[in-house]
Amino acid sequence: QVQLEESGGGLMQPGGSLRLSCAASGRSFSSFTMAWFRQAPGKEREFVAALRSTDGNKYYTDSVKGRFTISRDNAKNALYLQMNSLKAEDTAVYYCAVTARRIIVSAMRDPRQYDYWGQGTQVTVSS
Repeated sequence: QVQLEESGGGLMQPGGSLRLSCAASGRSFSSFTMAWFRQAPGKEREFVAALRSTDGNKYYTDSVKGRFTISRDNAKNALYLQMNSLKAEDTAVYYCAVTARRIIVSAMRDPRQYDYWGQGTQVTVSS
């Protein structure tokens, strides 16, 4: 059974940093595209970042470019999101997602393209 489990969320002051982790089990995801999404109360799930396995390219939504970094450790079957210079608008539940499909770059932002999801971890940025 495939499982994704996020951790590392919490309460942080504006300007602070957090590192989210996503532990994958059940199979190896080294050949799959992995991503982070987030969902704030009353809003739709939003793409944050993705890492494409075929070439290692990384993609970010504009609002987090220069502040967030996505990375993976294939040996540990894990995905990470380093979040720096946090802002109040980063407050959301963050989800790890994996797709087994070979999707084009423009489709990476579509949550319907992802086959596996974690349960989410809450990130709250507040003073």
